[in-house]
Amino acid sequence: MDRLLISPWQAPVLDAAAAREPFLMALGERVRTLRARKGLTRKGLSQGAGVSERHLANLELGVGNASILVLRQVAHALSCSLAELLGDPTTASPEWLLMRDLLAGRSEAELQRARGALMPLFGGTARVGSERARRIALVGLRGAGKSTLGQMLADEFGLVFIELNREIERLAGCSLAEIHNLYGPSAYRRYERRALEETIASQPDAVIATPGGIVSDPATFGLLLAQCFTVWLQASPEEHMQRVIDQGDLRPMAGSGGNEEAMDDLRRILLGRAAFYGKADLKFATTGLPLDETCARLGAALRSARATSAPQ
Repeated sequence: MDRLLISPWQAPVLDAAAAREPFLMALGERVRTLRARKGLTRKGLSQGAGVSERHLANLELGVGNASILVLRQVAHALSCSLAELLGDPTTASPEWLLMRDLLAGRSEAELQRARGALMPLFGGTARVGSERARRIALVGLRGAGKSTLGQMLADEFGLVFIELNREIERLAGCSLAEIHNLYGPSAYRRYERRALEETIASQPDAVIATPGGIVSDPATFGLLLAQCFTVWLQASPEEHMQRVIDQGDLRPMAGSGGNEEAMDDLRRILLGRAAFYGKADLKFATTGLPLDETCARLGAALRSARATSAPQ
């Protein structure tokens, strides 16, 4: 990219030149992806960040915001990352920077091995083999069938069924909606982490239905992967939506301009979370199957997968 030599009277020209700058387009795409992963509408993010919806729309479209290009140039000249330039506390540690360079450019498989090697050092030791496999956690979007199939699986395997959302409400002493409205998403994530920790500590044998957004907090999701045999219940976006509406939950339509916009939001959420859901031990597609057949096939797949994961 050519250097941008900036003076105050050049700002309008710079804004126009930067409107389609690839870096700003990529930045906008990352904002959209992160927003989808958190399950937030643009309005919700606007309220949480204290930024106008119009400004967020411009950011996501890669229009304007040329000042970020100046910061990138300075970071490049200093041979550091934007995070380091902006004061991310982790970048002040020489050890962190050395580790970052060691991991840079590694494949997903290599990074997974590195995470596995680090976990025993920092209290995240996974239960291995048959011990870990005794606790089954279902992950996926709303409408995947986690609650319904979870209860059926628990009955079939003779295990306790835990719906993590109910545990969150118990700990908070109020409904999920009230947690979000009164305390905000950060408080909800703290309750979610605490509910998972208490469930793991008290339930060595269980089927756990997790909230769809549990992947939004990498630390909490990492704990889930370490301590539970995880299953990603997959369905098409259309089936996710229809199941939720059939249950009488019209939240997907709230704040949307119609069914098509709600479907677009759902597709973005699924796309933003798919890489995290994909870390599950088992992936199981539920689209187009009757409930009883789905449960029977899932039970068989679980028996086979858990047997394979047990120590030889």
